[in-house]
Amino acid sequence: MKNRHLACPLAAATALALAGCGMLPGGGGTKTVNIWLMRDSVSEEFLSRFTEAYEEEHDGVELQVTIQDWTGIGKKVTDAIQGTGGPDVIEVGNTQVAQYADTEKLFDLTLESVRDLGSEDWLPGLAEPGSIGGSQYGIPWYAANRIVIYNKDLFADAGIDKPPATRAQWLADTEKLNSKGSQGIYLAGQDWYTLAGFIWDEGGELATDRGGEWTGALESAAARRGMAYYKELQSLGSGPKDADEQNPPQADVFAKGDVAQLIAAPSAVAAILKANPALKDKLGYFPIPGSKAGQPCAVFTGGSDLIIPENAPQRGAALDVVKALAGEKWQTDLARTMGYVPNKKGLASVVAGQEATAVMARGAARGRATPNSPQWADVEADNPIKPYMTAVLQGEDPVKAAKLASAEITDTLAE
Repeated sequence: MKNRHLACPLAAATALALAGCGMLPGGGGTKTVNIWLMRDSVSEEFLSRFTEAYEEEHDGVELQVTIQDWTGIGKKVTDAIQGTGGPDVIEVGNTQVAQYADTEKLFDLTLESVRDLGSEDWLPGLAEPGSIGGSQYGIPWYAANRIVIYNKDLFADAGIDKPPATRAQWLADTEKLNSKGSQGIYLAGQDWYTLAGFIWDEGGELATDRGGEWTGALESAAARRGMAYYKELQSLGSGPKDADEQNPPQADVFAKGDVAQLIAAPSAVAAILKANPALKDKLGYFPIPGSKAGQPCAVFTGGSDLIIPENAPQRGAALDVVKALAGEKWQTDLARTMGYVPNKKGLASVVAGQEATAVMARGAARGRATPNSPQWADVEADNPIKPYMTAVLQGEDPVKAAKLASAEITDTLAE
């Protein structure tokens, strides 16, 4: 989802066998398409349905699905696409496509994107990172992004009967909620993905590409306006200024019942309810408000793309598999099964009956991804945006702090 550092082991053979997915190459001209998917991206039930249906519809084709772990997968994928006889289809994090395309070992899927896959309707946060130098190497598969999860009882106690429509109204409402022993919002000081949305909403960027040279852009007026808004919102709660949303886990903080709002993906709901089942009927959802009514804030879109290596042994068959997975039938099944946003804006209605996912889909229409540089993963590895945020929240000069962080981003992207 974010710039994920992937890893290698196979899923348990018995689990895949039970799911109908660990099939061995057959004889008599049978084509075996080797697919790498990431752990927890799909359920065994979805894999079983897809595999059985696909093999029934494609005589002579068998699908062999290998489940990979995220930890350390970057090297494994790079080795596979540079070697011979590797997988035919690989799921990768949407923001990772650039680093694999940089090897010049990915198959160019531009023609199929335009001719067969309706690329004009793809979510930008999935499509843009899959496009390198004008060519499409990553095919959008599924998306997820942050929304606002709120406590209906605390909203009612504050006299707020509907979610805010704009960022200005959101601030006013959050200030009302931040009273009587409750936090208006729990927002950790280093939640930089949320900050990125505010920066994009103001027209700023984390980094800019000028003729192939990437430059950090946090010192721009627009980016600093995004940070100023973050600071104002963060002050309306007791989130730590020097930690991210995992320290402590923000779902656990919200579950205590005295926090009115949380910015998180809908997947956080399970953790919230596990910690406090009494909140089950008290949760509401709305997109992160934008600067204009009727237009949600820009948000970071996490998710996955599908790539095909140049060296794929069954490249033709792999193309058909990707077309199926990215097509309407299986996008609808995947979204409803897993609570994901489908890869096209026009498919948002298929999750209309799932409240939190439907809200997420509204925000995904304005989704963005991190800078499309092969070195962006290195920026995140020693992330200068986090200490920049803490510095501003603790009262340091925002211009000076932004210039320092931008310089570090520039240096890393130049490596």
